[in-house]
Amino acid sequence: MLNSTIRAALLIAGLAMGALTVSAAPARADLRVCNETSNLVSIAFGYRAERGWQSEGWWRAPAGDCRVIFQGDLERRYFYIFAVDDIGGGSWSGSVYMCTRDESFTIFGVEDCLARGYERTGFFEIDTQNRTDWTLQLSNATSDAGVLDPAEDGDLEDPSLLVDPAEIEAD
Repeated sequence: MLNSTIRAALLIAGLAMGALTVSAAPARADLRVCNETSNLVSIAFGYRAERGWQSEGWWRAPAGDCRVIFQGDLERRYFYIFAVDDIGGGSWSGSVYMCTRDESFTIFGVEDCLARGYERTGFFEIDTQNRTDWTLQLSNATSDAGVLDPAEDGDLEDPSLLVDPAEIEAD
């Protein structure tokens, strides 16, 4: 009986120490894009790096899934996103042009995309408001699209940021 009491106490102490270790881990700060559509979505992003403008892609997010596209604290206020519905063909785009290509890429510079053998693609701007962590949701409906502010615990901050891909004209 004493042996089982000691074992139980050690087990409880071990579980408590494990919980403390998990809760003491630093909070993760990333730029995440969540796909709230019913189709696979491919995502590219761009930002101003130390060497100038840089664009990167592709992250593929299945329906209902999220992808971290920038790991660590967000040291920049503005990021730029382009995403395409791989099945439905629509896209989330904007008026900030950066270079992309069909295969995985990291491209430095935004000038002369076509002359350098790349595509010229319109990205939309995300203002992270100088927060270190940001989640963006891609949705089929404009009223459901927006940015998740971690401080708001998941409430949509600006549903006008993204549009329904069906409403975007094909290039």
